[in-house]
Amino acid sequence: MSAELPKSDASSDGPPKAGLSASEALVRTRMAMQRGDLVGARDIAECARRAFPNDPALADAAGDLALKDGDAMRAVEHFAAAVSHALGMRDYAINHAIALQRLDRHREAIAALDPHAREGRSDARYASVRAMSHRALADPAAAAKWYDVALASEPARARAQHGRARVALERGEDDAVQRFDAALRANPGDADLWLGKAQALEVAGDVAGAKAIAEQLCEKAPGFVAALNFLCGLRLAAGESDFATPFVVATKLAPRDPNIPAAHCKTLAGLDHFAEAARVAAEARRRFPDEPHFAMLEAIHSCSAGEWDRAERIFAELPAGLPGRAVHEARHRIRARDTERAETLLGTALEQSPWDVTAWALRGISWRISDTPNAQERARWLQEQSGLTQLCELDARDGLLDDVTGELRALHEKSAMPLGQSLRGGTQTRAVLFDRTEPLLAELHEAIGSTLERYRDGLPKDDPSHPLLRHRNTPWRLAGSWSVRLQGKGDYHTAHIHPLGILSSALYLVVPPESEDAEERSGWLEIGRPPPDLMLDLPPLETIRPLRGHLALFPSTAYHGTTPFHSAERMTVAFDVVASESAGESA
Repeated sequence: MSAELPKSDASSDGPPKAGLSASEALVRTRMAMQRGDLVGARDIAECARRAFPNDPALADAAGDLALKDGDAMRAVEHFAAAVSHALGMRDYAINHAIALQRLDRHREAIAALDPHAREGRSDARYASVRAMSHRALADPAAAAKWYDVALASEPARARAQHGRARVALERGEDDAVQRFDAALRANPGDADLWLGKAQALEVAGDVAGAKAIAEQLCEKAPGFVAALNFLCGLRLAAGESDFATPFVVATKLAPRDPNIPAAHCKTLAGLDHFAEAARVAAEARRRFPDEPHFAMLEAIHSCSAGEWDRAERIFAELPAGLPGRAVHEARHRIRARDTERAETLLGTALEQSPWDVTAWALRGISWRISDTPNAQERARWLQEQSGLTQLCELDARDGLLDDVTGELRALHEKSAMPLGQSLRGGTQTRAVLFDRTEPLLAELHEAIGSTLERYRDGLPKDDPSHPLLRHRNTPWRLAGSWSVRLQGKGDYHTAHIHPLGILSSALYLVVPPESEDAEERSGWLEIGRPPPDLMLDLPPLETIRPLRGHLALFPSTAYHGTTPFHSAERMTVAFDVVASESAGESA
């Protein structure tokens, strides 16, 4: 027999006091929700949950309320309770997964859905929710399969149409434009869908059509930063010197939106326009005096532009706990060779985020220029141990390099120099290269995986205190991946790091003949030379002559760049390596 709540007037609002059964309390909760009385519904549900802690329907309703109230943590607890008391209820598992997604816990979301995978193949909601988590976990192939399952059951499901169109764009599928058109027919007011269509048109070669849509988006939604970035990228690719003008226009249209000048600064600084970025930050600082982030941006970019005293004054005034201050001020101190203060700041940053790649990279530079005891030894431990940097011949079949090079040349014909990257000239492929569907790229991915294991065999022993060697014996996977094509004329990579990985790379597919000259060293890879804005005259730790069919691998904490070259072509594939985790059943 089910428990009952104490007797009182069952028709009144507020917490149930009327001897209600669990089902009656659930009805009252749902009625309050339908009236828009979320506070009353929550009071009823919470009281009922205490009286009927094992009732799954009440737990599910309480989770629904928590999610509507923006409390995803509480929603997860309620939905988990609902699932535990009704293991066969697929809807409860889906709701649990949705709450986990709100917290970016996508692996757990897939684990919550896994027990229902078989019957979920006929449930559009299940398949669409699952696809979303696979996409968030950078598994677009699984995402595509589950979105296709959802659309097979419910062809007009708007979220599945949108998600599937995005996956088609990311994977380089030929029907991406058509998929965005279909999604827009169902949801013509969605700005992100219009941006997706513009991006798909650019990939398909219709740059004019892409630009027309982007310009309309930026006019109607000036705070849509992704559209602003896209339009600026189109203008940069067209050789327009005022490529960042869309941010200027957007600032006039939406002067109270702080996200616009923040993105404007990032775009300018990403292409070494530090003085202009500092000017934009200073103007934003005046308009948003309660946003200390703009003061920090002004300090960062003014110092990169060579205005040391200006940066010094601003850093002295910044709040001590401002997010990112420790790392950025450490960079400032390294420029002045104040390694003692830099080390203190980097220590603070690494206390908060122990494996922050940027902080470790700066620490390596600081150790190299420090005269404190053991600093040089620590620098060698971080980046110069034997085996950390290797040039490995790719484990590939005969002909694979030629086949892949031809495939990539076709992609580069439709690519441009990206915003905010290390490239200075040349082109870079869009999105994640190894997410694409071409079989040759899958074969190359497999060959790289085999070569990585040979690299691992040559590493020093496991070291739990080292940013890379702590992962020496754990599974790895590739994260971001892309191809770069430089075509002489002084093209190069400026010194940079990849802060999202543990290991960085360069696979050489085409090497210019002038790279063979050991005196000139044109187009060579430099490991460990500081970026120009640090204003340090430090030589690289190692210089690697590029060899076709060879893969350079080195710690992500090492700054790296290339020397310019002036003739022919240089093409590489690069990627980040991260520690791997299981992502649940794919399909």
